[in-house]
Amino acid sequence: MKKYSILSGFFVVAAFLFSGCNDEFLERYPLDRITNQTFWNTENDLRVYNNSLYDLARNDDNVPILHGHYNGFDSHWASIWFQDEFADNMAPRHARHNLFQQVRSGKHTVPTDPQQFGYKGWNFVRAINVGLANYDKAAVSQAIKDRYIAEARFFRGWFYAEKVSKFGDAPFVDKELNVDSPELNAARTPREEVMNKVLEDLNFASTKLPDSWGDGNAPGRLNRWCALLVKSRVCLFEGTWRKYHGGTDPTKWLQEAANASKELMDKGPYRLYSTGNPQTDYNAYQRVLNLAGNPEVMYWRKYQLGVFTNHVQSYFEYAGGATKSLVEDYLCTDGLPITLSPLYKGDDKIEDVFENRDPRLRQTVLHPEDAVKYKYHLADGRPYPRIQGMEGGYVSTTGYHIIKNYNADDMIGKAFDTAESPAIILRFAEALLNYAEAQAELGKITQADLDLSINKLRDRVGMAHLDMGKVPVDPRYTADGISPLIAEIRRERRIELFMEGFRYNDLKRWKQGKKLLIPTMGIRWDAAAIARYPKANIKTAVDPVSKKTYIDVYQGTDWANPVFDETKHYLWPIPLNTLAQNPAIKQNPGW
Repeated sequence: MKKYSILSGFFVVAAFLFSGCNDEFLERYPLDRITNQTFWNTENDLRVYNNSLYDLARNDDNVPILHGHYNGFDSHWASIWFQDEFADNMAPRHARHNLFQQVRSGKHTVPTDPQQFGYKGWNFVRAINVGLANYDKAAVSQAIKDRYIAEARFFRGWFYAEKVSKFGDAPFVDKELNVDSPELNAARTPREEVMNKVLEDLNFASTKLPDSWGDGNAPGRLNRWCALLVKSRVCLFEGTWRKYHGGTDPTKWLQEAANASKELMDKGPYRLYSTGNPQTDYNAYQRVLNLAGNPEVMYWRKYQLGVFTNHVQSYFEYAGGATKSLVEDYLCTDGLPITLSPLYKGDDKIEDVFENRDPRLRQTVLHPEDAVKYKYHLADGRPYPRIQGMEGGYVSTTGYHIIKNYNADDMIGKAFDTAESPAIILRFAEALLNYAEAQAELGKITQADLDLSINKLRDRVGMAHLDMGKVPVDPRYTADGISPLIAEIRRERRIELFMEGFRYNDLKRWKQGKKLLIPTMGIRWDAAAIARYPKANIKTAVDPVSKKTYIDVYQGTDWANPVFDETKHYLWPIPLNTLAQNPAIKQNPGW
């Protein structure tokens, strides 16, 4: 596999480490036999140097952009699959997932040092800038140089966009620093200035990267189509952030998002994976070990015994389960929400929840009849769902076990920390969602746009089309201050991209943090449930809308009674040590 043979190469070349606003800015490692004077000569030198950038980006904690599953035991928390725990899609209760619970409930505090996925990874930027200062030395054509310059700038733009999404202003640096560099003691660069630089990097990458590196989706290197997808993602985030939070020219960013996604849709080689089976096609390719050649998967991380492995399949229990809020967002097969559809059977027992619903629900949440099909919990033969407190098997905090990525075969017969479940990092379906949302936010969307995007996703699972002339008005979303059409596009995004790391950022950019105040609930709880789930250790509450009783996941814990301060919680705090080391850096509002 190309990427891993690459990554073992001259990593020492990239070890000109850099960190924001403290001594790590200048941290260096010995170069051994390689020197800056003798290295930058051939295309292979440029390739090998950039390989080391991929290696740095494999640290999902420091550089959470090519986010997959962290190596070995740490895959219990640093997996892309668990990022939805920051929001309202999943309900963890495990102590190892405390950060997710803290952020979701608004109970996180200012850390002393950078927290998980936090204000760190600046060595990655330094390594990029070292490369950018040297690529032109190679005795190769400018077109060849531009490939590697574009690759490095892609990484830099994506990294800074991620930091801006969490912290707002960020210390943008585009050159190698030394001990006298004034940037070492500078304030953070204003958000909009950073994002202009990000757009320059992504524009360069999306024009100068090759359409293909000839790696056959091994996976190998990021290509131009990947850059277009990331550009559409970043520009959609920035455009909607500026539209709903305030900022200059949101239209420019939304148009850039629409243009990038449309170019990928029209000219790229990717398409939705489909075998014509609506009951399996959504999750079938999410549960295999080898994604090479998949027409929808644009970039993925491969795990291989003896090279890089994980144990993420064993940690589904840590995720707690899908929430009532998520499950209720799946439409009925007539294309109407459960609040409006006569097809909805209710939720008095869990089997009813799946009746006449979008097939993606049963391919995301475990139906009791499917435990044997999925060999759930190593085919232990127990009845599912199993609720927290029950003896044996996997237990769930909500009753809604997550099945979308489950692969029992990646655990059976394998030693601890030697599993190989891949991580899908970029897939074509996102481009369709980005395009539809950008066009809708611009006020330009047409039925043809919906047919090119949302309705293709629905076709894969045999769902009714979204018709601009018959957009349902779900009463649960009328208070969000958006059109019913945008509400439906957002719903589609939540359903299609569940457990792929989008929900928290989506709520932030839409300025919908208030949704994190909704109590986190699970399945219906009544006398029949008490009999069906013996020894379940749960708390319950009455849903204020339906007046029915459900599992209340966080009642009696530190994460009950969530708070969300609109002036504070859309950004994360800057660590105390960073503030102490550089007084020019100011804390984010409210922290």
